Amino acid sequence: MLRHVGIWLIVFTIMLSGCTPLTNDDNQPTTITFFISGDPTDESAYRMLAADFMAAHPDLTIALLNIPSGRDFRRRLAADFAANTPPDIFLINYRHLGPFVAGEAIAPVAPWLKRSQMISREEFYPQALDAFTWQGVLQCMPQNMSSPVIYFNRDLFAAAGLPDPDAGWTWADFVETARTLTRDLDGDGVIDQYGLGITPSLVRAAPFVWMNGGELVDDLVAPSRLTLDDPATQEALTWFVALQTEHHVVPDAVAEAAESSLSRFLSGRLAMIVESRRATPEFRLIEAFDWDVAPLPVGKQPASILHSDAYCITAASPHQELAWRFVEFANTREGQLILAQSGRTIPSRLDLADSPAFLAPEARPAHSRIFVDAIPTLRSFPLLATWSDIEGVVDAELAQAFYGQISLDVAIRNAAARSEEFLR
Repeated sequence: MLRHVGIWLIVFTIMLSGCTPLTNDDNQPTTITFFISGDPTDESAYRMLAADFMAAHPDLTIALLNIPSGRDFRRRLAADFAANTPPDIFLINYRHLGPFVAGEAIAPVAPWLKRSQMISREEFYPQALDAFTWQGVLQCMPQNMSSPVIYFNRDLFAAAGLPDPDAGWTWADFVETARTLTRDLDGDGVIDQYGLGITPSLVRAAPFVWMNGGELVDDLVAPSRLTLDDPATQEALTWFVALQTEHHVVPDAVAEAAESSLSRFLSGRLAMIVESRRATPEFRLIEAFDWDVAPLPVGKQPASILHSDAYCITAASPHQELAWRFVEFANTREGQLILAQSGRTIPSRLDLADSPAFLAPEARPAHSRIFVDAIPTLRSFPLLATWSDIEGVVDAELAQAFYGQISLDVAIRNAAARSEEFLR
């Protein structure tokens, strides 16, 4: 993605000033282009959603394009906007939304939602709506939400004589459990089974920072600096980094490069992994062992982080009203139910997330309510034009500290220095 918001503003100004309406043969359906990024399960669910919509709206065709890699997806979006050929609708996480709203490339959905006879603001979780609100205006319509949880291999827990983790476990309990489950099974001095898999990133560390009473930035609305060196924040990051550097319950850089933690979990050689709801469809294919989910271990106060994607309508689209018809349908109970049944998403609708339609007691994980119970504790990152850049800087430095390549103090100083230009 382009690095500086100034470049984005120039690109979007050119794009907005140069667009011209498209014409269409009245006898042919109007095509609405829709971009997503996801795995085959995601694509299948969204194609079902599009098919249901088109069956009810034969005057419209939804042309869906799935770009599985999130990074490639964002690069394609940037290129298409720059070329004045953006999709009518795209699905994106709020953490990557900043450049688009800052560049006025989004047609805010707030006016359409206010007039809608099919959905209303009150039907959706405020945490998801707030994450996509820029300067007081709802920009995109949140389709889902999630929080990180602990997916665990119940068979490995039972073999080690450990009970399933419960809602009251502490950071110390978490570490001790991971240590117990990290084992050299054949006595050759090489760890064969790790207790934990977790990505060394800001989105994974943030819940623990907030649980410890720390903050990531000095002002949540208009941040001017990172606060990773504040005592409560640094204490949480020290604990987070120690999972690998001190306790060695997480694969080191070499082991992770040789085989990802996700692959280890799928093969039954990783006891716990921290992931959002997105992992559920793939894990439901596991037949070799039983698994479930547990909440994050508790700190000084409850906290977790929001994961949420939303439908955004582009300002350059010549079919904005028609695009809204699809977005509106997708966020009715009927529309969100189609995606919820894939297991991939937690609906952003209040009437679906806390219902059997999502909780699905007959399907794994057995304790899906853990995702719903976490909703009151969810926080989100600031919606800034340059947040993706800031997050990328912190992730790079944090990963080096996590794998023992630099000290945490150096990582924090580097992150502060490298992020300055993005916080001006």
